[in-house]
Amino acid sequence: MPRPDNPALIDTFGRVATDLRVSLTDKCNLRCTYCMPAEGLEWMPSADVLTDDELVLLLRIAVERLGVTDIRLTGGEPLLRQGLEKIVERIAALEPRPRLSMTTNGIGLAKRAKSLADAGLDRINVSLDTVDRALFETITRRDRLSHVLAGMAAAREAGLDPVKVNAVLMRGLNEDQAVPLLRFCLAEGYHLRFIEQMPLDAQHGWNRRDMITAEEILAMLGEEFSLSPFPAARGGAPAERWLVDGGPGDVGVIASVTRPFCGACERTRLTADGAVRSCLFSNDETDLRALVRAGAREEEVADAWRATMWGKLAGHEINEAGFAQPIRPMSAIGG
Repeated sequence: MPRPDNPALIDTFGRVATDLRVSLTDKCNLRCTYCMPAEGLEWMPSADVLTDDELVLLLRIAVERLGVTDIRLTGGEPLLRQGLEKIVERIAALEPRPRLSMTTNGIGLAKRAKSLADAGLDRINVSLDTVDRALFETITRRDRLSHVLAGMAAAREAGLDPVKVNAVLMRGLNEDQAVPLLRFCLAEGYHLRFIEQMPLDAQHGWNRRDMITAEEILAMLGEEFSLSPFPAARGGAPAERWLVDGGPGDVGVIASVTRPFCGACERTRLTADGAVRSCLFSNDETDLRALVRAGAREEEVADAWRATMWGKLAGHEINEAGFAQPIRPMSAIGG
């Protein structure tokens, strides 16, 4: 099927990508057991990572030419990117101004939440799988829970609302943390989202039997709370939401594996080394960095991005017999 003359990031299934996830670095200062080995990974050479100017150029093309309205900065750990506040300021200055958020592990956020908000960051997601200090150290291999909690409080104080919390539950490790996490988030005014563990670990050791499913999460929460469907339409949001005890607090579950939402996907992804991906689980990507460094015209870059999204598959195929885990781990792709 020939691609119609449409400037947006459309695909053959009628979806339009308006939400861009951008990895700023593949480096991370935690060593979460479900993401990477204790010794860490071999990071990208600095020369391979997009420069600030290259990054902002690609984001300007996305906003001005491709219809992107939402940009989420990710990693690795985006707070490790040098000059982050200046990058945020430059993105926030794009026209039309995109909604700008960031996903972080929260370490170092306490000192920078206000400066990021002042630079133009609108909202923040913090990854947190437990509020138990000893268990946090077991999962992340770092004793840094107090730093994360301080960063979340600073983000709330800086007006980066709503502060969302992303949690992954793993069998035999932190599956008993569903209720404590929700109690904590409700008390603090944070918005909790549980995420099914996905096959994106660097070790390629993901096992479906170890994954806590959405059904199990809801059953655990239902023993302590009354959950009712959230009244607003979900749209293209990845999380299914439920009001807790009648509201106003709510909880979400992102069931990427057992309840795929690919049919409503609005996302496109850019890695730290400038590769655009149509799907988190894709093994195909297009090197936009090479085009930029070769002096390609902006419309040529835009066309390459459009062609990548036009070829997007109907779904991620995790539940298909021939599924192959992406070669790049989550820390290199960006969340």
